[in-house]
Amino acid sequence: MTISPARTARAQPAELSNAQLHGLVFSPLASCTHSALDPDEWFPIATGMVPARAEAAQALAVCTVCPVRAECLELSLRHWAVVDQHGIWGGLVEAERDMLRREWLDGVPVTALLPGKIPLKITNAIS
Repeated sequence: MTISPARTARAQPAELSNAQLHGLVFSPLASCTHSALDPDEWFPIATGMVPARAEAAQALAVCTVCPVRAECLELSLRHWAVVDQHGIWGGLVEAERDMLRREWLDGVPVTALLPGKIPLKITNAIS
């Protein structure tokens, strides 16, 4: 007999409404909400992927451990044309999100697009 570890009840970012995503991304759960970084750190000026990542290294480090990273990326990709193409979202610079956006539009979930592991700390935080 094999015993499986309990799964964390968590909705996938694509299953959430815009309001739910916004609520999570702009909540105290988001690592950026309690970061001491200057707001400019979240908006690199460089347009190339490598220089932009170098400029935003401190902000990207905050995103790496954020429990709502996937939700943040989902929100930015949904609202790309409005304002969310600029700055750091989901731990990615604009050039990275631009490349991944094509795959996302083809139906690839953000959890499959993000490099590294997505922390699964949220349980029942979605209302």
